[in-house]
Amino acid sequence: MKIGLVTYGDLDIIPGEYLYDRMIADRLQDEGNQVDVIILPWQDRYALRLADNLAEETFERLRDIPFDLLLQDERCHPSLFHLNRRLRSHAQYPIIAIVHRLRAGEPGSIWQNRLYGAVERRYLESADGFVFSSQTTQRRVVTMVKDQRPSVLAYPAGDRLEQTITPDKIAARAHETGPLRILFVGNLVPRTGLHLLLDALARLSPSSWHLTIAGSGAADRRYARSIADRLRQNNLLKQVTHVGMLDGARLILRYADSHVLTTPSSYEGSGIPYLEGMSFGLPVIAGTAGAIGEIVTHGLDGFLIPNGNIDALAGYLQSLVDDRDKLLAMSLAARARFDAHPTWSQSTRLIYEFLHNFTKTGLPKS
Repeated sequence: MKIGLVTYGDLDIIPGEYLYDRMIADRLQDEGNQVDVIILPWQDRYALRLADNLAEETFERLRDIPFDLLLQDERCHPSLFHLNRRLRSHAQYPIIAIVHRLRAGEPGSIWQNRLYGAVERRYLESADGFVFSSQTTQRRVVTMVKDQRPSVLAYPAGDRLEQTITPDKIAARAHETGPLRILFVGNLVPRTGLHLLLDALARLSPSSWHLTIAGSGAADRRYARSIADRLRQNNLLKQVTHVGMLDGARLILRYADSHVLTTPSSYEGSGIPYLEGMSFGLPVIAGTAGAIGEIVTHGLDGFLIPNGNIDALAGYLQSLVDDRDKLLAMSLAARARFDAHPTWSQSTRLIYEFLHNFTKTGLPKS
């Protein structure tokens, strides 16, 4: 098959949920299919992305390439919600949306979410089928698109990174003397909640913890500057190390050396870094909004906090500082949770079989 994949970024350099897209593309290529990646220009302003629907160059490119199937990352919905309808009268291939999380489901003002919801609904109605990375997102889409459309639920995985950690190593790490080593993995944007984490840590004894921030500040430079200001104002510079975006080998070292992974996002659609951290035996502290509850069991292999609840975040961190036996128990439970989770091979196999069964009419073969 000749398959197109529409995204906002280069799959070789974009982290997080775009990794899911790259894993799909790699599986399709491994199965002998040709995958053409169509990168749409990223615009910071939502309104500018809406204008992409009128871009003749994009329309003509998608219209003229003889795809058997077109995959689209749903985060491109502002650029495609009307363009897809224009394609309908010209292109014969089915359109499949890869849906990680809905923009309208994230915290925001009422008027913004109404706008996002209207645009997303129109986009979702233009797709012939869906690939979902969580049950939470699947349920939300079903309520927005009333008619039943073919779909597959395939969880992201955490086995991308090689590691040789053992229960003995996890136990030794948990009982090491010194501060609790906390790892934050995510881009420096408001949604990932680094400001909340810093405010919580400011309530703990400075000698009891050290935070490593692994993520880029380029996506929202204003927010990154506000984080730098927060560090200075709260006298946290000595306890915090910002290492930027890490490649696989360096990320492995950070996961292996840390005690806990804490990224208190206001909303998560899948949570690949959480699963990767759990593969190294790291308990996860995350937000309740979104799909993380499908991965993390509160009080067993991590903690889930309501959005913005700094008291709860500080309290859970303090409990791991004070009780290393508890840290060990949760670390082993996190590793066990990872072991029970589907692998990338299993999840991408589900997706491949689902896509392979699509005909040019967008309906599964009988």
